[in-house]
Amino acid sequence: MTSAEKRMGNPDQPTLWTGARIATLDPARPGLGVIEDGAILVEHGRIAWIGARADLPAAAGQAMARDLGGRWVTPGLIDCHTHLVHGGNRAREFELRLEGASYEEIARAGGGIVSTVAATRALDVEGLVATALPRLDALIAEGVTTLEIKSGYGLTVASEIAMLRAARALEAMAPVRVKTSYLAAHATPLDYKGRQSDYLDAVVLPGLEAAHAEGLVDAVDGFCEGIAFSADEMRRVFDAAMRLGLPVKLHAEQLSNLGGAAMAASYGALSADHLEYLDAEGAAAMAQAGTVAVLLPGAFYTLRETRLPPVEALRAAGTKIAVATDCNPGTAPLTSLLLSMNMAATFFRLTVEECLAGTTREAARALGLLAETGTLEQGKSADFAVWDIESPAELVYRIGFNPLHARVFKGKRTAP
Repeated sequence: MTSAEKRMGNPDQPTLWTGARIATLDPARPGLGVIEDGAILVEHGRIAWIGARADLPAAAGQAMARDLGGRWVTPGLIDCHTHLVHGGNRAREFELRLEGASYEEIARAGGGIVSTVAATRALDVEGLVATALPRLDALIAEGVTTLEIKSGYGLTVASEIAMLRAARALEAMAPVRVKTSYLAAHATPLDYKGRQSDYLDAVVLPGLEAAHAEGLVDAVDGFCEGIAFSADEMRRVFDAAMRLGLPVKLHAEQLSNLGGAAMAASYGALSADHLEYLDAEGAAAMAQAGTVAVLLPGAFYTLRETRLPPVEALRAAGTKIAVATDCNPGTAPLTSLLLSMNMAATFFRLTVEECLAGTTREAARALGLLAETGTLEQGKSADFAVWDIESPAELVYRIGFNPLHARVFKGKRTAP
């Protein structure tokens, strides 16, 4: 890994972290699940015990002690929607837009997603890893311990598999947990323009089979929108995922309401993401299925959208809400989950508790990982972040400020 990571402890030795104010995010506790003057006993990379220091078990006396000096501790942050692996960037297009060029003009000049596809196809796995590492480092430096990485910019079987191999390589070389999503149904490449069904038959479905056979796929995603794929087309992809025993998720209701979120919920989808045009019926279907609503304020900001996701409808339905960066070269060149929380609060009026739960507990739920991480509970992976703050609200309130003191992943301490 890069210089952002330092080894500062042996994860195999029992360690007792004391002097902490712990926001556990444990749903069995009220609010953020705060434990004042708390302690965490870590053994073999997992939480062996957590609670008030006054209640420490006798076995804790044999552990190596680390005093956190009254600092706040939260679960390690989780970015549950990223397109971290890709080639190139779209900074020149950003500049052209500022100078008045339209999306159509940029596209005719070879820009837009076409440029990212070309840049991605030009790189091998090693090149994709090299370009993604700085983005991954930025997330790790803010306390992220788990993230999702999608394919979707290769749009050929070979290039989609290369993206997924790069994601697996990143997990192998960095102290972070990575879940992969197969997103070949992201866009239709130029050579299949107007022939979505042919593209599904020739690339998406056989690519899914090949990637799954190689153990590269944790979930299957797609973009259900007028400029991408219809709900019926996505059903074909999801049916294939079901046959392979893979969970699904969906980019849905970002630009219009095609009923994609409700359709995804009918498959028991882990999440439906974006959701600006979601209706109350879609929110209710998601709640009933346990499908998490992943809100992506970075794309909302970059695209200068005005249609807000229906947060009140999600709350009323009891739909779980997560927040993510949507890190991608076109509509969210964002590698800060802390800034994403501030945007979610400012634009979407999420509360501090919703933002923090949305980047820990509910983000873990959106990745199917809640049994492993996302809250600080006995038996779970020892993934947590230590912060130099006076209250958890600072993590949402501050802009462009990173108060991370230390990051612990599977019991191993790292520092920014």
